[in-house]
Amino acid sequence: MAMARVSPSSSARLLPYPLLQSFLRPFSSSVSHLCSSRRRSSPVAAAFSQASLSPHTVSEGQVMEAPSTSSRRPWKHTCLYYTQGKCTMMNDAMHLEKFSHNLMEDLPVSASAADKVKLQKLDYFLILDLEGKVEILEFPVIMIDAQSMEFVDSFHRFVRPTIMSEQRTTEYIAGKYGKFGVDRVWHDTAIPFKEVLQQFEEWIGNHNLWKKEHGGSLNSAAFVTCGNWDLKTKVPDQCKVSKIKLPAYFMEWINLKDIYLNFYSRRATGMMTMMRELQMPIVGSHHLGIDDSKNIARVLQRMLADGAVMQITAKRQSATGDVKFLFEDRIR
Repeated sequence: MAMARVSPSSSARLLPYPLLQSFLRPFSSSVSHLCSSRRRSSPVAAAFSQASLSPHTVSEGQVMEAPSTSSRRPWKHTCLYYTQGKCTMMNDAMHLEKFSHNLMEDLPVSASAADKVKLQKLDYFLILDLEGKVEILEFPVIMIDAQSMEFVDSFHRFVRPTIMSEQRTTEYIAGKYGKFGVDRVWHDTAIPFKEVLQQFEEWIGNHNLWKKEHGGSLNSAAFVTCGNWDLKTKVPDQCKVSKIKLPAYFMEWINLKDIYLNFYSRRATGMMTMMRELQMPIVGSHHLGIDDSKNIARVLQRMLADGAVMQITAKRQSATGDVKFLFEDRIR
């Protein structure tokens, strides 16, 4: 089967969950459908929220409906086969009508907002938001240009556990991704973590962000996470389970919570708190990794437009060493 290597997407006006489920049924039906404190005001806020919203509370898995505007296209859920380079329905008009194949639509940047960005020490940010408690189940990365704030590319893979039994994995996936209606996609596409890292290294290598022979560190780029758990705890634990050495490019990262605290002088416990305080509507499904990564990227864009400078906040001295936190005032 020919595989298309592509950059994904989703968008802006969100649908109620029952309607979203009806859109996602082609994924679930059969493999034959396999796409095989203080509030800081900002003059550029409208470039990212496109509306002034009251704070909302969104429960796990819920899709929030953002207010519509005449400039918005109807929102469509991202084709999760496409994000992994496996969509075989690009010539199917009905499929294209139902699912988005352009992640950039969720991450627009206006010229006026880009003009506000201060000089950054890095060229690219790699927004990472892992999913999975026992083992990693989803590995999504959104690449953003540090100066223009524009979406560059994305990497997205579902991850197949190596020590969980088949029955437990099936039950876990049904509980985790079944509520989004994309559990069939996971079963069709998930690969072991070791293979995910091999493909990821090829991806960052193609973008000239990494060369194994140069020590394995990222070149003028850094991971951005919402908290320290992803790279302090989960990736090292998964590497032990998968019996591989922790790659050098995971040795340092930017915890957006710490940058947010020091820039806005207020604490945010997570992505949803940041978005509520910044009056930004959520795009997609909370706790679907690729959608959470897009929303964290949108918060990052907003902070850059407000004048924030992104800096490394945590660094590990070695693959087995302790993590050194570089900000005195940080989220613990």
